[in-house]
Amino acid sequence: MPEGHPLSPAGPVLAPAVRGPDVPEEQPWHLSGVGSGPWRPAVDGDHWQGLAPPVSSARDVCVTPGTWRGLLQVLKAYTLYRPEQGYCQAQGPVAAVLLMHLPPEEAFWCLVQICEVYLPGYYGPHMEAVQLDAEVFMALLRRLLPRVYKHLQQVGVGPLLYLPEWFLCLFTRSLPFPTVLRIWDAFLSEGAKVLFRVGLTLMRLALGTVEQRTACPGLLETLGALRAIPTSQLQEEAFMSQVHSVALSERDLQREIRIQLAHLPKSSPGPAPLPQARLPGAQAIFESQQLAGVRGSTKPEIPRIVVQPPEEPRPPRRKPQTRGKTFHGLLTRSRGPPIEGPSRSHRGSASFLDTRF
Repeated sequence: MPEGHPLSPAGPVLAPAVRGPDVPEEQPWHLSGVGSGPWRPAVDGDHWQGLAPPVSSARDVCVTPGTWRGLLQVLKAYTLYRPEQGYCQAQGPVAAVLLMHLPPEEAFWCLVQICEVYLPGYYGPHMEAVQLDAEVFMALLRRLLPRVYKHLQQVGVGPLLYLPEWFLCLFTRSLPFPTVLRIWDAFLSEGAKVLFRVGLTLMRLALGTVEQRTACPGLLETLGALRAIPTSQLQEEAFMSQVHSVALSERDLQREIRIQLAHLPKSSPGPAPLPQARLPGAQAIFESQQLAGVRGSTKPEIPRIVVQPPEEPRPPRRKPQTRGKTFHGLLTRSRGPPIEGPSRSHRGSASFLDTRF
């Protein structure tokens, strides 16, 4: 899928590949224990705004109440699944897009794969992989778009001023929603190099000409230009064609990662980035997990986490009104000999009429 296809029809196809063979098809998951926890207030406060950006940029997207509810549940489930990482605000838009095309359980496991296999080190407390990729992006920018790189250096725009919003949220806050779906499809198929290609394409569209750079003499103007690319230039067909024309292969990306990893200061706080844990796309992930299964490596225990929508409140039961109503019935004889009669159905009983006031 070199050009990227819309995610909606591809969702059922990509979900098993993204989720991987280690996750059982019928894995029960329950969220009865998420009522407490250190991340509960943060998730409750952020899950509404996490869904707003992709919806506001795509008017034809219909968001149901179940999507809102599922977003809150999936984010809480991840904090239970990986309590050492906790909650990252950028996971909200990612989970929201998944929930627009997948049921909550599939969306949860896809979010796990994105956070741990596609982009490991992105959503933890130190975000060490984001810092490494920021240096890699600047090195690629210096090689492929040297004039744009020089302009950013002159006005003091560092990569951490714009790159986290692009890469952490997978462009859900920055581009039209149909284009986001095409980017996601290519990203899930080919891996993180698609994110670098998209970022380089946006740089060229925003600051590629002399006139554009001249109109941005300072930091604020340059950041504004990155956020104000005309929508006509971001339509999915033409945009994805430009993205895939960027001269960046997986080998080029890995070589630059090794160079920048060697230049990182040894005294940096937090854990060191582990770029080797990131696999280039669904095919590589699937083959790696198949190979691990053949070698008999132990698999991490999968917790029993089930997301269930809360029950709708039931109206209180009303006491039946019997005042002023007449009831017909049969009184059963408890004593005395049975009464002989032609009809067996009336034996041992007598009719009565009761009116209650």
